[in-house]
Amino acid sequence: MENFRLPAAVVFAMIVQIAGGVWWVSQQAATIAGLESDINEFASKMAVEDSVNLKRDVADNGLAINRAFEDIDEIWDELDSQSMSIMRIVDLQQRVALLERTLEFISRDHSSMLDSKGSME
Repeated sequence: MENFRLPAAVVFAMIVQIAGGVWWVSQQAATIAGLESDINEFASKMAVEDSVNLKRDVADNGLAINRAFEDIDEIWDELDSQSMSIMRIVDLQQRVALLERTLEFISRDHSSMLDSKGSME
């Protein structure tokens, strides 16, 4: 191996290939760095959007809960009103039943008087 000589073309080709490899690797590193910065931007943008959406959803849910409580209050008010109406109806039915019973006793008493006296003509 004493007289080992490389042709200049082979040496030049190797230098060009090494330079090309270094250039390609640097382009890949730049592309990766650009993508990393894009990902970081998207991640921060998504975090802000998630925060805004969460605040909006919490506010909307709060309004929905308040509306539900108002509806429940209205339902209770309506139930109280209906209960009062039913209690009045029951009271009236008791009065009517008492009047019917009284009328029945009066009828019975008068019918026995009519039977003993005859007809009322």
